[in-house]
Amino acid sequence: MFETDGYVIFRDVIDQDLIKEVNDHVEWLQARHPDVRPEQLGHTYLRDDPFWVRLVSDDRLVDIAQQFVGPDVALFASHYISKPPYSGQPVLWHQDAAFWPLDPMRVVTLWLAVDHSTPANGCVRVIPGSHLGEVAGMRDNTDVESVLGKEIAVDVDETPAVDDAARHFPFADSAHWA
Repeated sequence: MFETDGYVIFRDVIDQDLIKEVNDHVEWLQARHPDVRPEQLGHTYLRDDPFWVRLVSDDRLVDIAQQFVGPDVALFASHYISKPPYSGQPVLWHQDAAFWPLDPMRVVTLWLAVDHSTPANGCVRVIPGSHLGEVAGMRDNTDVESVLGKEIAVDVDETPAVDDAARHFPFADSAHWA
């Protein structure tokens, strides 16, 4: 499925105790940085954070990443996208690879749903198979206040889109579409 569709779902990977710690950590970060929108709690705030380092190096998550990129795993970007009810910013259509100047593009994104994620509250959406095409350019989008501030610079046919309604499991996708 990963090779053809570009994504795969892993269920029951992270235990409830760790999920609670993640939620507590997000609350702590929001209290510590009240001037930062919760969707913007990215690597600037996390890179030296002991809890974050422990979370992203959790053997269960590293094992998943290694299935796709092999044993030499390196983390180069991280982000909490904590969307508050009724005012959360969307993540517009994009290809992760457009943000990452890597060669070769042997990369995987792990998305960990900490709360129940649905189409109504902003779950991840993917276009199956779109990772097999070229990486399209990006353009600024100031019409919508969004997490990335950018969107893919081509029209997206959302007909084949898959909504990933998730609860407490990692979602791995290729670097092309997320």
